[in-house]
Amino acid sequence: MAKLYFRYGAMNSSKTALLLTAAYNYEERDQHPVIVKPGIDTKAGEDVSSRIGLSRAVDVLLQAEDSLIERLEAHRPLDATDAVFIDEAQFLTPAQVDEAFVVAVRHGVPVLCYGLRGDFMTRSFPGSLRLLEIAHAIEELKTICRCGSKAMFNARIVGGRFVSHGAQVAIDGQQADYESLCGRCYLAEVGPIASA
Repeated sequence: MAKLYFRYGAMNSSKTALLLTAAYNYEERDQHPVIVKPGIDTKAGEDVSSRIGLSRAVDVLLQAEDSLIERLEAHRPLDATDAVFIDEAQFLTPAQVDEAFVVAVRHGVPVLCYGLRGDFMTRSFPGSLRLLEIAHAIEELKTICRCGSKAMFNARIVGGRFVSHGAQVAIDGQQADYESLCGRCYLAEVGPIASA
């Protein structure tokens, strides 16, 4: 049985680079992967782009109101698709994550989702939370903090200052910048954390 995978990590943990590498491995073997990105992520237009310079056009630019299955089928029939790769999976709606599960289980197509677990306020994104609830396999992709410890938080920087409040979504490099921090550095820079 195919599986739904969630590979998450703080920013700068090479999520997109790993997605692009895995998709390339499929294509190199004459397989047919489909690359999906939520449309809310506008920083690379209709491409997925990693910080190390790798990029490629998406096959499906998914809007919040879209059915994942319908958009996949419109691009390529699921029985002719070998894998689905979803970048910035935190921006999926819970219903789209449920559809990703159906793609894996009922259609036999592995779905590999790459994204953030939590936002700059340490709260889960709705898509990430649903992936943590139903994914068959969950893998943390690690990166390091400025101090050398494992980074697990995404701190938002606006106007050169760390902030602890604001809209959940602000696209990196457009409305805000981010830094991946360990718990100690997050508390020192951003301040106390609190549940919603």
